[in-house]
Amino acid sequence: MREFTIGKNDAGQRLDRFLSKAMPLLPPALLQKYIRIKRVKCNGSRCQRDQRLREGDVLSLYINDEFFEQPREDNLFLTLFQPKLDILYEDANILLVDKRPGLVVHADETEKVNTLINHIQAYLYQKREWNPKWENAFAPALCNRIDRNTGGIVIAAKTAEALRVLTAKIRDREITKKYLCVTLGRMSPPEGKLECFLLKDEGKKRVSVYRRPVPGGKSAATLYRTLETRGELSLTEAELLTGRTHQIRASFAGEGHPLLGDGKYGRGEVNRRYGETRQALYSYYLRFDFPTEAGVLEYLRGKEFQVRKIPFVEKYFARR
Repeated sequence: MREFTIGKNDAGQRLDRFLSKAMPLLPPALLQKYIRIKRVKCNGSRCQRDQRLREGDVLSLYINDEFFEQPREDNLFLTLFQPKLDILYEDANILLVDKRPGLVVHADETEKVNTLINHIQAYLYQKREWNPKWENAFAPALCNRIDRNTGGIVIAAKTAEALRVLTAKIRDREITKKYLCVTLGRMSPPEGKLECFLLKDEGKKRVSVYRRPVPGGKSAATLYRTLETRGELSLTEAELLTGRTHQIRASFAGEGHPLLGDGKYGRGEVNRRYGETRQALYSYYLRFDFPTEAGVLEYLRGKEFQVRKIPFVEKYFARR
């Protein structure tokens, strides 16, 4: 419990406005709830959110200490009163989330609060499974990441040991991930492997495709399978054999079959005709292969997971 005595400079303010300044991390909806359930008292009595404070009033706040801290990148999850997650699977060690397109996984120059990792940490904090005050170092972390405008399965580790195991399994290619995408035209042959070299331009945040090795370039290999073609659009499954930046998007574009909606590697006139502003790409399937020992995650060996719904599949390839 904390107490504030209202001074001359704060007198005349509404209670809720004063509290929002005193506790910058407390979400407005949660603040209103705490006032309503009497976790905020004025001079020992129940108070109203719109009452005016007077000099000498004593506010008693029965609210967690962390909400009184100053906002930092590592505690912004506290501002998410209602975390939004589409959870595919959860146990004591991991969380599998279907990330919606448009959501960034980590904070960047455009977004600090509304990120996937903040929603996950807020969710676990509100479940009382994790609190930064309990830990010396570990915080729930993402094991893989996907682009802002790509949707699909992201793995989060809830424990340090799970993070250690999953980091090794991803590095050693012991987890199979498959994607669905909408490509322009039909690949020939309809099934095969794309192999190329990708050179990343950090300034432009894009990669260039080469058929032969180039200085700084990295080899990329992608298995693909055409599932269905309707008109000029094909529903294609892709499996990454390497994990390079924009690998699927750049590799298909390099073959002359860019992804629908891709503003970086695609065809603007086609994207505008269909009204698509995000690449039609979804990480829809995951299997824990684990050919080697998996420690605390041994129970996941052979388990597979698939997302329930992919908007662009329903839009362009729904069964007639």
